[in-house]
Amino acid sequence: MSSQRPKLISLDAFAKTVEDARIKTASGGIITLLCIFVALFLIRNEYIDYTTVIARPELVVDRDINKQLDINLDISFLNLPCDLVSIDLFDESGDLKLDIINSQLEKFRIIKQGHSSKPVEIKDEQPALQREVPLEQIAPGLPEGQTEGECGSCYGAVPQDKKQYCCNTCAAVRRAYAEANWQFFDGENIAQCEQEGYVQRLKQRIGENEGCRVKGTAKINRISGTMDFAPGASMTKDGRHVHDLSLYQKYKDKFNFDHVINHLSFGNNPPASKLVDTGSITPLDGHKFLQHKKYHSINYFLKIVATRFESLDGKHKFDTNQFSVITHDRPLAGGKDEDHQHTLHARGGVPGVAFNFDISPLKIINREEYAKTRSGFILGVVSSIAGVLMVGSLMDRSVFAAQQAIKGKKDL
Repeated sequence: MSSQRPKLISLDAFAKTVEDARIKTASGGIITLLCIFVALFLIRNEYIDYTTVIARPELVVDRDINKQLDINLDISFLNLPCDLVSIDLFDESGDLKLDIINSQLEKFRIIKQGHSSKPVEIKDEQPALQREVPLEQIAPGLPEGQTEGECGSCYGAVPQDKKQYCCNTCAAVRRAYAEANWQFFDGENIAQCEQEGYVQRLKQRIGENEGCRVKGTAKINRISGTMDFAPGASMTKDGRHVHDLSLYQKYKDKFNFDHVINHLSFGNNPPASKLVDTGSITPLDGHKFLQHKKYHSINYFLKIVATRFESLDGKHKFDTNQFSVITHDRPLAGGKDEDHQHTLHARGGVPGVAFNFDISPLKIINREEYAKTRSGFILGVVSSIAGVLMVGSLMDRSVFAAQQAIKGKKDL
């Protein structure tokens, strides 16, 4: 055992000093107190990090890509009556839903009470153009062989030589015009619309500069597509998606697509939580476009990513969607951009607002976790104490050496 002792002594990294050789100074006491306060402060920060809960993201492939996605929409058009607002939904698969206001969204008339009063909102009870219902049901003709009976004129929009179609209502005439891709304007001089008060009601809404608020939930396929807000009934002409702009163009000094996006999100709205970044879930909430331009196209390009939030205990899971957005607007007349003289806008198109969405095949999973593990906390505490003691020791030696040097000069 005695032969091993010299070897162990040579390996000792913690050399001891003799108690009589130690010198205690006032500066050393001050440095010791500073080291204690700094060490306690660092230990407190380590404990805060250890008890802090964060959301740690993980990127995986989205396995729910075949399920439909909900669009939660609330948008106000300030200078466009509800009768002119048409909403279409189409995607790259070829699916086309014309005027989805019928079943999934609701319109509310914005009635302005003057500059000092807040506008009043009333649900619009005026039925939309029912494109999903066959024309035979909206404008049913007389039974075959029967010539007697009421059969309103469709004004040449559809064949009536055998009274196979009868437009007895204004809605039937509007649908017949849309079927023939004819311009309808405001229904003036059409007997059915005059008798039902449609023309008078529409002119009153236009004269009072009513707006329209659209809100509700619609479903889309999880592939790239577009939700299109445009004036007038939508139709397909020569293989192109177009709109009846006759009424929009009739009034030169009225109508534009100034709007306020009150809310826009995809999927479920998340619960209130400090860890949920609502800024990336609803980045367009409160966005305003107020340029007062009649013939203008506004586009929003959205990149949507499915997102899941998992609680710390793993018992609560919530699925939603985040999205980023790029906005772009241009005049339909084309030409140079007002702010960027080297940019030329394309010419043509339809005035309106379009949301172009691109859905990512990936999914982000945000799991709640503690910012530090227990071993990380212990390591941080030990490192903080050791670092403070090391720095304190260097400071003490430097101060002591400086004191000795000054004392030596004084003795001389």
